[in-house]
Amino acid sequence: MKLQTASVVVLLASSAAAYAQPSTLQRDHDSIMAMKGEYIVDFAFDETVLLKPGYERAPAVRSGGNEVVIVVEDSPKRVVLQHLLVDPKSGHVTKHWRQDWVYEAPNRFEFSADQTWQVRSIPAAVNAGAWTQCVYEVSDAPRYCGTGKWAYANGVATWTSDLGWRPLPRREYTRRSDYNALAVVNRHTLTPNGWTHEQFNTKILRGADGSQQEIAREFGFNDYNKTTEVDFKPAYDYWTATAGYWSKVRQRWNGFLGQAPGVHLKTKLDGMAMIIPLFTQAQDIQDGKKVKDAQIDAVFKQWVEKAPAEVAR
Repeated sequence: MKLQTASVVVLLASSAAAYAQPSTLQRDHDSIMAMKGEYIVDFAFDETVLLKPGYERAPAVRSGGNEVVIVVEDSPKRVVLQHLLVDPKSGHVTKHWRQDWVYEAPNRFEFSADQTWQVRSIPAAVNAGAWTQCVYEVSDAPRYCGTGKWAYANGVATWTSDLGWRPLPRREYTRRSDYNALAVVNRHTLTPNGWTHEQFNTKILRGADGSQQEIAREFGFNDYNKTTEVDFKPAYDYWTATAGYWSKVRQRWNGFLGQAPGVHLKTKLDGMAMIIPLFTQAQDIQDGKKVKDAQIDAVFKQWVEKAPAEVAR
């Protein structure tokens, strides 16, 4: 009788402990949600290993800004975070990048050629228990995706992606053309005062024949530190006014990115042909004007089309 009672006590204690601990899925979700908030951000990019004969190391890049991360969607297996920049002097708001997180996503888009992203299935071995993060341009155009698991060794929450492709960042394609793609591993880590985004980049010139010439490796470090000293009210006001408009824009992108073959942009690399009209429409909304769905459709009809179908890989 005593043995049986002891077994019941142990079982109940074990069940209580299990109940007290959040599930892995919930823990991951909470880690992603921890990236929301108000930050002072420092951006740093340094070329490290030089791989092309005769290549000279590019100057280090340093910049920063005041950035708020707003939750757009929140469910147990999907979180959407929108970044907004605020100029401290003028209060001007710039819609910045967006990150979507999906648990065990069936597919993702991959940068395959200039202005082209193919939608491809994610191998089960990569996807099991993993989160796919997809990152989007200021116009909500695609940039890159990565898939990986959150880890909590020694109490440190860290997500590391697999190796993926992305186009040149805005800081590069306006001033150089000696490479046309980045092979990247991304790592996000929660810190006591915010979070960090590390980028392990290899700059590569990809040829139409499938050749690849590695130019240099680069380490990128984005440091998000929480702040209470910046007035982010202009950003919140902007998003309150324009969230419905940008939801419609995302819906149109999802029509291309939700399934194969993917999307091809007819704009130049800077994407300004879409950024300007979409930002202008958003400003009209904020100013109290009406923007018809047909006006959004017209921008997409002019600059966006389906990617070419892929041959079997």
